[in-house]
Amino acid sequence: MPLDKNNDDGALPRRLIEEVLEAYPDKTRKRRQKHLSVTELGKSDCGVKSNIKSIPGVMTIRGCAYAGSKGVVWGPVKDMVHISHGPVGCGQYSWSQRRNYYTGDTGIDTFVTMQFTTDFQEKDIVFGGDKKLGKVIDEINALFPLAKGVSIQSECPIGLIGDDIEAVSRAKSKDIAKPIVPVRCEGFRGVSQSLGHHIANDSIRDWVFDKRPVEFEATPYDINIIGDYNIGGDAWASRMLLEEMGLRVVGSWSGDATISELERAPKAKLNLIHCYRSMNYICRHMEEKYHIPWMEYNFFGPSQIAASLRNIAARFDDTIKANAEAVIARYQPLVDAILARFKPRLEGRTVMLYVGGLRPRHVVNAYVDLGMEIIGTGYEFGHGDDYQRTTHYVKEGTLIYDDVTGYELEKFVEGLRPDLVGSGVKEKYPIQKMGIPFRQMHSWDYSGPYHGYDGFAIFARDMDLAINNPVWGLFKAPWKSAA
Repeated sequence: MPLDKNNDDGALPRRLIEEVLEAYPDKTRKRRQKHLSVTELGKSDCGVKSNIKSIPGVMTIRGCAYAGSKGVVWGPVKDMVHISHGPVGCGQYSWSQRRNYYTGDTGIDTFVTMQFTTDFQEKDIVFGGDKKLGKVIDEINALFPLAKGVSIQSECPIGLIGDDIEAVSRAKSKDIAKPIVPVRCEGFRGVSQSLGHHIANDSIRDWVFDKRPVEFEATPYDINIIGDYNIGGDAWASRMLLEEMGLRVVGSWSGDATISELERAPKAKLNLIHCYRSMNYICRHMEEKYHIPWMEYNFFGPSQIAASLRNIAARFDDTIKANAEAVIARYQPLVDAILARFKPRLEGRTVMLYVGGLRPRHVVNAYVDLGMEIIGTGYEFGHGDDYQRTTHYVKEGTLIYDDVTGYELEKFVEGLRPDLVGSGVKEKYPIQKMGIPFRQMHSWDYSGPYHGYDGFAIFARDMDLAINNPVWGLFKAPWKSAA
């Protein structure tokens, strides 16, 4: 039966939630119904439970703590070697999957796209891997003398057998005279990759800050970019705008970053955080210990870029405020050209999102700027404060789903029949087989950047290419075939 996409009162999403829950046993139904909701005026949290363990047996799309630390926070730090301590599988799976762009010579002074592992075997599980870890660090120091440090990313077996990676780090740091950071990010820890972010932040706090003297000549305009991993060049696009308005970026966390940028972060005057979920912890620490204020910003889409530039400039003097207005005016002709070209082709199209980090809310206005409508969104590993922030972006009647299962997402897509779905690579091909255009919104489907004004041009082009691709007219969606 054809379903109406127009959904001002949220009746259709509520009916879809009821239909999905009917398929579950009673216990599972009671648990899952807490994670599914429809936005209502006056609600400040989207009405869903979050950051709770996934139900065994359902197809969750979450990652683990190791993924949150190595794959998100530490992996992009380019002049350090990041050891996946444990069996080869985790390191292999996380090998260069995030497209964290960087400058430098790979294998000489940058190591982001290389994989280093202690390659645990059965004997290492039985007898422990401390000695092997120490030997690997010695080999790395000999083979890559320009590496500025090492991080040890623990996999699940390390926490189970009790390897003392902290002791190895202290001893080897003295031997090679470089910082070595142990990160207790065993995959089984916590609910999802979110705890891995937190653990990685804490390791920077405990093993990087205030450990070595930092030479630094301060200016009134020193800032840190926090929580931008330079996927497809995003951090470069953001940095360009901030520097155009007269600010000095002294650290980029952690896309295209160096260990020195992490060490000098407490010298900045302001922390600007893009991905709140992954790095609010270190921002709060720097505020408490070093009295550095922090604020969120959003560089997706022209309306949010302009608002963010003005909010950032308000923290500085009149010169920066005037520069911000000049930057906005300078890029307005580009924005007008993008909207004139793509908005007529995309206006009125509906979108469903299911991503991690900040994207389920931050990219909403980029679509809205193009005349598109978000009819469903949710987080893989969001917390309550993420959903509170989401209410500022979505309209009443939007379907909200937390840690959605593969079954639920497929049924919601089939029921709402959006014109576009933005999610991860695991969802890409089933959605496309349903005859619905798809964009991989974790790493921009091998495109990007999407941040900044130049990024918005690429974003608009990519959405147009996805939705208006003539391939969708060559086969029928399952419900059309059935009809």
